[in-house]
Amino acid sequence: MHIWVDADACPGVIKDILFRVAERTQLNLTLVANQLIRVPGSRFIRALQVPSGADVADAEIVERVSAGDIVVTGDIPLAALVLEKGGLPLNPRGEWYTKDTIAQQLTMRAFMEELRGSGVDTGGPAAFSQADSRNFANALDRQLARSRAQPPKP
Repeated sequence: MHIWVDADACPGVIKDILFRVAERTQLNLTLVANQLIRVPGSRFIRALQVPSGADVADAEIVERVSAGDIVVTGDIPLAALVLEKGGLPLNPRGEWYTKDTIAQQLTMRAFMEELRGSGVDTGGPAAFSQADSRNFANALDRQLARSRAQPPKP
């Protein structure tokens, strides 16, 4: 299992949680971004800088992700592509994207974009909170515990 992070918009507190998790579990963690991302010195943690451009980081993650890998992203279209490859997308607020919910989330995203495009002020997401970071840490820990409990497939 590998943890991939769509790092350009990932909150710093989530990155810090992920750095601790990578060290504690000795899982590989890669932050993918269009800009230089500083990471702690660790054999488990690395940053991958990709060229600027729309969805370049997303495409890099999709190309590299394998079934069972965790991908941290708030990007719903990226989450849908990760699900298609058997990955486990988790948003920074601790909510898992699933095959059962992704179509509805994509539809709602498109609807909101259409509203904004026609001039409607839709507001934005609520400010990121300590509860969000706790939810994220708990969701990640539960998944890692489930993954460790499952015997490897032959």
